[in-house]
Amino acid sequence: MKKITNIMIAAAAFILLGLSSCQKEFDPKSYAPPLSVNGFTRSGDVAKSNLVAYWAFDGSLIDSVSNTGGVNTGTSFVDKGIRGKALQGALNSYVLNTPSAKIAALQSYTISFWINTPPPSTGIIAPFALADSTGFWGNIEMFFENGSSNTNGVVKVHIQQGDHDAFFVTENLQNLFDKWTSFTISYDAATAMNTLYVNGSKVNSAVLGGLSGPLVFADLGKLVFGCDQFQTNPSLTSSTQYPGFASFLTGQLDEFRIYNKALTDVEVSSIVNLQGRGK
Repeated sequence: MKKITNIMIAAAAFILLGLSSCQKEFDPKSYAPPLSVNGFTRSGDVAKSNLVAYWAFDGSLIDSVSNTGGVNTGTSFVDKGIRGKALQGALNSYVLNTPSAKIAALQSYTISFWINTPPPSTGIIAPFALADSTGFWGNIEMFFENGSSNTNGVVKVHIQQGDHDAFFVTENLQNLFDKWTSFTISYDAATAMNTLYVNGSKVNSAVLGGLSGPLVFADLGKLVFGCDQFQTNPSLTSSTQYPGFASFLTGQLDEFRIYNKALTDVEVSSIVNLQGRGK
């Protein structure tokens, strides 16, 4: 009887061993609910119908909304962006894009992107500019003022509306440089409100004198990544050649999106938080 019992115990142990070898290792992540930020699980689902241009810079210069590509001068890609690859800038380097009809028709806007750049030391740094082919400044551009630092960052946004131009200035920003940082700028035609968000949080908003109602672009030119409109060769504007007080983006740029409305605070924070988690 003892011999039969031992045989049965050995057989049971063999069966259990076989079953355990067929089972997958327990992964608690597989049981976790999907990441949700304000009801969104992907950044691309936020204000999806309002997205008019999107450059993922994941090894490509194509605007995936209009399916048009950019023309490269000296830029490259790095493997570690905020999501996948990112655009790598350099001195005398930039990318030119022809704005789509949806960009040309913007009346309100939100522009959102991530950047990893050292602070400016030899001139302003403009991550992008939507050119005005006859004006000194572009139709829309954002730049870091020369002398900005991690203890006093100065961000300036220029907006052209017909023959009127305006500057939206934010000073005393902290810890903007030498790491991935998200910037979102917007203009609401209904309220004339300009807003700047850093890492998904609102840091400044203002109505600027003379700027109100729907945007009207003046002599719309190319969209340039990596410098301001007058730094390309040849210059994108007939108003001036490279004036010498500006430099080029030598850091990285990623996840550049343009929307045809001023996004809400919740929409902005949702996009940035999801992108920061690779979604």
